[in-house]
Order: sequence, then structure tokens, then C-alpha cells
Amino acid sequence: MNVATERPALSRDAGHHARVVQLLTDYVHCIDDGRYEEWPEFFHDPCSYKIVTRASLARGYEAGIIDCESKGMLIDRISSLRRANIYEPHVYRHLLGPTRITAAGDDGVSARTGFVVMRIVEGQSTEAFVSGIYDDRFIYADGELKIAERLVVLDSSCVDTLLVIPL
Repeated sequence: MNVATERPALSRDAGHHARVVQLLTDYVHCIDDGRYEEWPEFFHDPCSYKIVTRASLARGYEAGIIDCESKGMLIDRISSLRRANIYEPHVYRHLLGPTRITAAGDDGVSARTGFVVMRIVEGQSTEAFVSGIYDDRFIYADGELKIAERLVVLDSSCVDTLLVIPL
């Protein structure tokens, strides 16, 4: 075999990494495209979706700004977003940093990914809304990678508006 064209086999960690990155890419495009009803489908049931600040986490505070413990709670958030919440219409644009696999096994994968979310309001300048880390645990369910736990750690304690759209 020609050494110049020989490609190494995809390692187990590289395979996990590729699947996680694809899921994260699909996840942020779903939100950025306004397809909010599809967002809960990225999660396993039961699941955990929590948004905290870095300062709160460092102090050991357990309560999150948002704390959902099931896929049903995620569906309720979207229903509220569409039917009950009153907020200035806006959209997000997620920018993801490199993803680092922190643990991998037959039952799932843990990973950390930095992010910045830009907020766009019609007629206003685009602004940096939040930045932070996704600290995730993924599991395989029926051959698909799903989010079992998502801890969104915001860099700043100051969030200038209601967190109505998922991060």
C-alpha cells in the first residue's frame, strides 16, 4: 500500500469527537434558524439542561438561572416562548469554539465547548449577548447521540435580557 495515500483508521476518541461536533453544529443551527420546536429532540429523556454563571458555580450555588430536568420541561419552555412570553423579537447566532472530549466510554461521551452567542434585533447593531462553556454529557440511545446533561456556564453574571431563546 502506498504510504502517502494510506489513511489511519479513525480512533474511538476521534469518532466520538466527530459525532459530538456534528450534534453541536446541528444544535446551534436549529436554534439560530428559529426551529425551536426541534430543539428538545437533541436531548434524551430524562435529561438536564441548566444555565448557571461561572461565579455562582465557583461559590457552589446549585440553583441555575434556568433548570430543566426533563424533555417535557424543555418542550414547555418552547411552548411558553411561542405562546406566553412577551419579549423583544430577536435571533441568535452561535459561534462555537473547539470541542474537547473529556471522557468517553461505551455508554457515552463528555465534552466541553466554548461558545459566544450574538444577539440580533431588527434595526439595532448586532451585539455579543453571552459567552461561556457547554459542559455536556452525551449518551447513545437507539444508535443516536443525545444530550443527557447540558450545563451552560456563562462567563458573566450580567445578562441584559430575559433568556427566552435556548442557548
